[in-house]
Amino acid sequence: MAESDLDEFSRGLVADVQATADAEGTTTPEAFTRRVFEDLEQAGIVSNTFTAYHKAHGHEVHGYGIGESGESLDLFVTDFHLAPLGTKLSKAQTETFFRRLLTFAARCRDGLQQHIDESFDVYDMCAAVEKALTEVQRIRLFLLSNRIGTFTEVPASDLDGLPVTHEVWDLARLHRHATSGSLGEPIVVPFSPPLPCVAAPSSEEDHSVALAVIPGQMLAELYAEYGTRLLELNVRSFLQTRGSVNRGIRETLLHAPGRFLAYNNGITATASQVDFVKGPDGEPTHISGIHGLQIVNGGQTTASLHYALTRDKADLSDARVQMKLTEVAPDRLAEIVPKISEYSNTQNRVTQVDFSSNHDYHVEIQRITRSLWAPAADGSGQETHWFYERARGQYTDELAKARTPARQRQFKKLNPTKKKFTKADLAKFVHSWHRLPYLVSRGAQKNFVEFMLRIEEAPPRVDLQYCQRVIAMAILFKTVDRIAAIHGAGSHKSMITTYTVARLSLATDRRIDLDRIWRDQSVTPVLESAIHDLCPRVMRAVTTPLEGNHVGEWAKKVACWDAVSTVPWTMPRALSTELLDNPLDEAALSGGIGTESGAAEETALIPADEWYAIERWAKETRALEPWQRQLTQFVGRRLELEQEVPEVQAVQALHARNEALRLGFNPAP
Repeated sequence: MAESDLDEFSRGLVADVQATADAEGTTTPEAFTRRVFEDLEQAGIVSNTFTAYHKAHGHEVHGYGIGESGESLDLFVTDFHLAPLGTKLSKAQTETFFRRLLTFAARCRDGLQQHIDESFDVYDMCAAVEKALTEVQRIRLFLLSNRIGTFTEVPASDLDGLPVTHEVWDLARLHRHATSGSLGEPIVVPFSPPLPCVAAPSSEEDHSVALAVIPGQMLAELYAEYGTRLLELNVRSFLQTRGSVNRGIRETLLHAPGRFLAYNNGITATASQVDFVKGPDGEPTHISGIHGLQIVNGGQTTASLHYALTRDKADLSDARVQMKLTEVAPDRLAEIVPKISEYSNTQNRVTQVDFSSNHDYHVEIQRITRSLWAPAADGSGQETHWFYERARGQYTDELAKARTPARQRQFKKLNPTKKKFTKADLAKFVHSWHRLPYLVSRGAQKNFVEFMLRIEEAPPRVDLQYCQRVIAMAILFKTVDRIAAIHGAGSHKSMITTYTVARLSLATDRRIDLDRIWRDQSVTPVLESAIHDLCPRVMRAVTTPLEGNHVGEWAKKVACWDAVSTVPWTMPRALSTELLDNPLDEAALSGGIGTESGAAEETALIPADEWYAIERWAKETRALEPWQRQLTQFVGRRLELEQEVPEVQAVQALHARNEALRLGFNPAP
């Protein structure tokens, strides 16, 4: 990689972490840790992660996680520097970090929690680690650093017979994945001896297909090693064994594994490269290796094999699984793989929701927000964008297009990093507003999957007003997050925030004026004061589990929301006077001005004189934003000259007109 690219990535990473820390009122190491957690969870490498910092003589830890299947304990230590390129992460430092992390695990085993105040989030971590050490089958230690490491392959070790692996996520590794567009590293699987196969010739140059039978034991072991990374294109990877199909799989594996090949539909997999062994005639006869393996259909089969092996101790030596393997040209993966998954899935319906980046919902939000100017809120008069990152790395890509430092500064001025939000953030904001904090607390990836299933079942009308109101939810969420930090939420802040927003939504019956928040780009002083009053009450309910003794697990339960929803709180009278007459529920979030083609025609039906009249009225009353006044003048001029109004401007102009009518503008008779 070019050194200049790494330097630029490093500077952007530090700036982003600093902006996040400032916005959330936390430290830069914690902001960096949370950022990497989100990336690792999205890649399916870790799950159920929590930040909690503890340092004492001989040990240090910044967070922990329990693997999705409950088989691995993950411990994290962070090495974050504001000037990371000045020094490198040495071999001695790397070994020291891992040694201190493993010492923490050993001290938890020996009862460290007994010496920690129960009110601290570290107590929860120590208790969870001590319990996990008696249940998991392995320990994974992660060193997260924004420096370049000189020693990144650390040999495995053990703790009381538990295998311990070490992973270094340094600047180079973070950059490698950020620029590849997907955090998950390609999964490479060698076959020794090679796997017999039948290759099917294809008239298309961008893909080829081979059929093979893979041992069930091998598939189970692959899932044990790679987890949901193996299934990251399969939305059903999280379902485990809840459905009737999965129970049938389990019964076959336990009682008739030799019939598994006959009973099961097998798996559909893709690869960026397949290594073949060819026969005398030059035709492929065996597969010796697969690069970039992904199971796009058959996630339930794969996970069920794994659980039968590890939980039920099933003998899988006779289990075989048929595999259709498609080798896809790397530049066609995004186009072809979704189609393979959609058309091949016969056990459970797969829709385009599985490939969310290209879902119409996200495409529309990106299209609208790219041309949506947020009102200036700092007195500078400088309007800005809320940058929606529909796909990973879009912000970085756009920044890179501004090649000179001056243009990059201008881009950041118009698209501040603190106003960048991702698909996972969007799901978090909306689900909190709609009182689903227990889903948000289950982690970014799981919450997003649930969000997309809800979108698929009841697609909202995405228009200009919908986007403005979603951004207002973001402003509300970020305000609550900042207040939760002030009240000492600590590592539980993410859970406290979503539950406080949900409790506020419940108390106000979703009648908070999101349009006012959008116009002001902030909550009102009255609302902020109410949040300060409500937040500690919610915090006590969330951090006092009625089931179990682990706050993180408690927050994922519907019972936790039941407890929070009944927390006594009287809404201040001043706040009640600010509320809307009607709730902004899912059906009311859109403004009724569609983004589909036709807005230009609708705009043309309104006389140019009326558009000019709106501009004059807005200047006199200052009721609209400056850009809206300019837009109405622009539309009037285009119509006067008998020119067509571009669709994007037409949509925004119609919304500005609706806003003017709502605020008292009377069109000329």
